Amino acid sequence: MSTFTFAPATREAAKARIALQGPGGSGKTKTALRMAEGLAAGGPIGVVDTERGSALKYAPVPGRPDIEAHEFAHLPMAFCSPENLIAAVKAAEEARLAVLIIDSWSHFWAGKGGLLARVEEEGKKISGGKFSAWDPVNKLEQDMLDALLGFPGHVIVTMRTKNDYELSGGKVKKLGVKTVQREGAEYEVDVVVDMVDGTGTVTKTRYTALDGACVHHPGEDFAEVILEQLGQGVDPVQVIVDELVADGLTYDRALDLHGQANSRRLLGADLLHPKTGEPAKLGNVIKEYGQAVKPVTTGVTNAPSTPSAPPAGQNQSAPAATPSNAGQEQGPTPVSAPQMRMMHALFNKLDVKGRDDRLHATSLIIGRPVGSANELLMGEAKDLLDTLTNYSERDNAADEFAAMVQGLDDAARQPVG
Repeated sequence: MSTFTFAPATREAAKARIALQGPGGSGKTKTALRMAEGLAAGGPIGVVDTERGSALKYAPVPGRPDIEAHEFAHLPMAFCSPENLIAAVKAAEEARLAVLIIDSWSHFWAGKGGLLARVEEEGKKISGGKFSAWDPVNKLEQDMLDALLGFPGHVIVTMRTKNDYELSGGKVKKLGVKTVQREGAEYEVDVVVDMVDGTGTVTKTRYTALDGACVHHPGEDFAEVILEQLGQGVDPVQVIVDELVADGLTYDRALDLHGQANSRRLLGADLLHPKTGEPAKLGNVIKEYGQAVKPVTTGVTNAPSTPSAPPAGQNQSAPAATPSNAGQEQGPTPVSAPQMRMMHALFNKLDVKGRDDRLHATSLIIGRPVGSANELLMGEAKDLLDTLTNYSERDNAADEFAAMVQGLDDAARQPVG
């Protein structure tokens, strides 16, 4: 007999699942790209384009930085089979995209190679026609949904709408608007936004704060609201990292954290190294920090699955940090995940998109060199955000911010005395 165990429920930081629906020309593609920039926080964005390259109208124009544009990786797709979408999602995972846009999802239902066409095709091969063909097609659709909704980044899909009519008593009656997708598809996502002439209205959401929201040209600000809703829970990777970097970490606590990560299958989770800012795996980071605090006299043998031996002379007397006390009496509080997201958004708004440029500006503003945003303390992050916010609200935000940074740079280069 199988044994099942209930564990305490936690709302861990999730990824956005958003649908934008509306008729042609309502602003779905443009809105998807603008929202993706807010969700990506500087990370790469990819678009699966089933609309004959329509997304390319919003790509950068070489030599014309004055024309508003959005940077994204482009994947055109003419044959919209479930197998092709599954392959596209896999490619997006391998490319480590922060946001994947499917423009439009409707084609995988009613387009060339889509599910309706697949039913027609399968119905010709088996007895029972279309009715019998739905069983294998439903399984294909589920595989497609599993791949799309299981994508590790944020997902935005666009869906076309059309007027819906019925014939009653010899007269045609308009019923309203119908989405070109399987009925009930909206229940697969967390937020549905109806687009009309560039204005988005939230018609379905799991988040009370977004219910009924109506926004003209939804973009990064609206994406920030969604991120806030997603971020109300706890990011389990960040909780572990916060404990690792806090003062007072002990070897026993590092072992405990390693066990927690292992039980939750987080050892292979991707993150930026707290010291170097380089891509790393959580398991390796735990080992490194455990090594640094391992008592020389423990006699514990190094093992691949546990933190290994440290340099001699480490102080082991400090108490272990926990999520409730880390960053309080133990030492300065590190930058938080919401602060990091806001930094990315404001730097984008100020047209500072290169990692080196951001770190250079950050170092000048807070008054000390940093090799990664993860090195910032909460107070420094607040000062930085205050400065970025101040300049982002100006008329010539990017130019004035660049001039300010240049002034700080010039001052820093002046010889003392």
